[in-house]
Amino acid sequence: MRVLEVNNLSCAFGGLMAVTDLDFYVNEKEILGIIGPNGAGKTTVFNLITGFYIPLKGEIIFKGKNIERLKPYQITRLGIARTFQNPRLFKNLTVMDNIKIAMHKIYTSSIVDTIFKRREFLEEERIQEEKAKEILEYFHLYDRKDQIAQNLPYGDQRRLEIARAMATSPSLLLLDEPAAGMNPHESKELMSLISRIRDEFNLTIILIEHHMEVVMGICERIIVLDYGMKIAEGKPEEIKNNPKVIEAYLGREAESVIS
Repeated sequence: MRVLEVNNLSCAFGGLMAVTDLDFYVNEKEILGIIGPNGAGKTTVFNLITGFYIPLKGEIIFKGKNIERLKPYQITRLGIARTFQNPRLFKNLTVMDNIKIAMHKIYTSSIVDTIFKRREFLEEERIQEEKAKEILEYFHLYDRKDQIAQNLPYGDQRRLEIARAMATSPSLLLLDEPAAGMNPHESKELMSLISRIRDEFNLTIILIEHHMEVVMGICERIIVLDYGMKIAEGKPEEIKNNPKVIEAYLGREAESVIS
């Protein structure tokens, strides 16, 4: 089953095409990689899928529903969550509060219920607290729940951002360079984490990443962008041995890195 389909998608900024006639899909519970040099349009694709940008043309279909004109909060409610190249946490709030804020869609209490702390509000608060605790324990962050987010080590900030995305209960998770700035040990732990949450939460994942060992290690299929256009698509081995990709996209020196 195809969870997401992107058809003939194009986006331009000031007459400069950032994405041109892009077509791709992702199947249920698949980990799809999107790779390419800086400026290839990878993050622009994520911004189009999540409603930050409106496409010049084309369509984005999520579980049979066109979403290319929806607002970001509407897309989140449908079940799409994302992270960013640089962690965009609520840096002056605690780790726990970062998770609880992401769970806003579970609230149905009225303003009056909240002000007077009526039973409905208190019950939702209890449920939220329990769920936040479960998420933080899963990501090994519960012992840091009262720390201010900006004081966390970089690797923990990355995990917190993924945890916050998971707090929205997504079915499609978009990860934008989650291994950026990580050392080899942290990258290996991240690969294990991504594979585990896919399996245990029945997630579909699209991953943008420059670390080829991460992409080749966990992605089942990869698409390659260059100047906003798809130049290759296939399984890791096919991409790894594609001369056009190595020479024109990753660079000749990358051949030894991904072999």
